[in-house]
Amino acid sequence: MRKSLLVAALLVLLSSAVAQARIKLVALPDRESTTIRLDNPSATLVEEERVLTLQKGTNHIDFSWKGVRIDPNSIRIKILSHPDKVRLISVSYPPNEAALTWRIYSESASETKVRISYLLSGIDRLMAYKALADKKETQLALRSYLVLRNFSGEDFQRARCLLDYGQTFTTDLQHEETKRMLFLKKSDVPIEKQFTWDAAKKPHDPEKVNRNVGIPVEYVVKNSSDSSLGEFALSAGKVRLYQDDGHGTSIFLGEDRAKLTPVGDKMKLYVGDSRDIVVTQRRQSSERQNLRRDKNGNIVAYDELITDTAKIENFKDEKVTLTVLEHIQGHWEPVQFSHSYTKKDHSTLEFKIPVEARDEVTLTMRYRLKNVFAQGQWRQFNQVRN
Repeated sequence: MRKSLLVAALLVLLSSAVAQARIKLVALPDRESTTIRLDNPSATLVEEERVLTLQKGTNHIDFSWKGVRIDPNSIRIKILSHPDKVRLISVSYPPNEAALTWRIYSESASETKVRISYLLSGIDRLMAYKALADKKETQLALRSYLVLRNFSGEDFQRARCLLDYGQTFTTDLQHEETKRMLFLKKSDVPIEKQFTWDAAKKPHDPEKVNRNVGIPVEYVVKNSSDSSLGEFALSAGKVRLYQDDGHGTSIFLGEDRAKLTPVGDKMKLYVGDSRDIVVTQRRQSSERQNLRRDKNGNIVAYDELITDTAKIENFKDEKVTLTVLEHIQGHWEPVQFSHSYTKKDHSTLEFKIPVEARDEVTLTMRYRLKNVFAQGQWRQFNQVRN
């Protein structure tokens, strides 16, 4: 490891009377190969292979890392060649030094390959994306750039680097160097333009809000072979979004933070809000059923039959499909729904509702809440439970 990492070979010569020792200090052999794992955000695992020249008997191998940000408790050595004739006896740490000493026994003089591994701080990586949509917003030209930063105190030559899910590349990386490399280049990546209204995040009556309520718009990219992707997971990173304006130049749409997208999953990129779609949701009716009373005649629990509607108005000159997310808490059962839905979890329903240009559609949800506590009884129940 740089000039500060040394190997000392201690040859122990045995005689019939007194054991004599001779210490020979030499430069640590150059790495034959280096692997840097960049798939953990908190620390980097480095594995390097070197060939040690061992003498017959016990050899003392000194490993030091002054100025290099190594976790000393993570350092390991593995014998790769002659494992039946070469073995690690012990490891010791000199006091007040960034160093350790391995005692390795060899049955004979040999050239022995070993693998040294350790956790190294100060190396990080991030992924940055550039996405250019065509004028019709049906395809993307997608580029990703890998940015490596090395402030570990160590230099690496021809290191094999591993990213998430096994992507690999080879590069040099010097201490205090920042390197930006084109990692992915794909053209004509299909996108779906998705409009989403979430009942838990958006106001139910936009007329009562003192601002213009927009519907979030996202580009959805599927990480699959059908989209010219799917070879490996797409790492999390900042995405700059542009759109072709049809005149040979592009307009800047904005920035978003992409999440890690495994193969087969979808990457969603927020591009702004649409003011041309309006959703107004109202409760049309609420009816108590199956009343349960205590011995004093007080209502303690009941079922509630509820009818909610959501009016969707499309002021665009083109047809859109709106994704509507509804949330029904508690124990409930469906009674009648005007549109089919996908149940994302026990309380979240996802509707895909097509709306023609300059038209409106009403979503109707009729459902029954089961075993609803009366408010006073619910407070008493919580007091007993807590």
